[in-house]
Amino acid sequence: MTVFKFKRNVPLGSRLETIIFNTLNTAFMILLSFIMLYPFWNTIAISFNEAVDTIRGGITFLPRRFTWLNYKMVFDTGTIYNAFFISVARTIINMFVNVFFTAMLAYTLSRHEFVLRKPFTMIIVLSMYVNAGLIPNFFLMRNLGLYNSFFVYVVPGIISAFNFVVIRTYIRTLPESIMESAKIDGCGEFIIFVRIVMPLCLPVLATVALFVAVESWNAWFDTMIYNSGRAYLHTLQYKLMEYLQSSQASSRSVSDAASMALSQGGASNMITPMSIRAAITVIAAAPILVVYPFMQRYFVTGLNVGGVKE
Repeated sequence: MTVFKFKRNVPLGSRLETIIFNTLNTAFMILLSFIMLYPFWNTIAISFNEAVDTIRGGITFLPRRFTWLNYKMVFDTGTIYNAFFISVARTIINMFVNVFFTAMLAYTLSRHEFVLRKPFTMIIVLSMYVNAGLIPNFFLMRNLGLYNSFFVYVVPGIISAFNFVVIRTYIRTLPESIMESAKIDGCGEFIIFVRIVMPLCLPVLATVALFVAVESWNAWFDTMIYNSGRAYLHTLQYKLMEYLQSSQASSRSVSDAASMALSQGGASNMITPMSIRAAITVIAAAPILVVYPFMQRYFVTGLNVGGVKE
């Protein structure tokens, strides 16, 4: 509960302005939160509602006729389990590999004694603005032997230019005296990086890890380009894209059949494109929603990176 405290010498007009501003600001934020959360909540309600009944419309916050059939049909396909495993493996490996090697590069190029730090930094930052394009990247992956391989999900993302800038900015805020003391005690650069720099950079590393995890989990375009011919390498998001395309292609005939069944009052076990889309969307988004609350405090701290200088 918010308690407004005013000083005695504050004019009554200023108090009213503060109360009106706080009231309107709170109402606006509640409205904005509702607008952002409602589409996903509505998707959850549709995913748990009978597919034929969904055609009636009017599903808002709660399913009208609860059922697990939509999820059962998605998991009964069998391919969803392998796609889920590939997405989880890709996300975890990318997260650890990208954070570790990007942080190592950021620490190296943040050292003043490294004379080539400026040209290397300029080359890395330039890669954020200049890209060779899709076709040269495709030929590069093929020549490296990464075509139709799981490692095409990992190798291109070992280093991230944006994450490099974020981590290096944070490392520059650390006191140099800590690294100098470690060198006096006989520690090498790698030991300093692993035992001192990385623990001190935990907030920004957690933030970068969350960025990498969300990007890796939601990626599907590279699967279509490099691994579309290997069904066992398809990711969950690529399967979602396939489901969406197939459901859109058959949406008219299925909707007509569902409407006929609805008018006859039967076919409660029938599946429609809308229900399948809702179910697999929830399945694809749920893992990130589960992980995020555990990393939120690091995420908020990491957003202030570079805000306080030594």
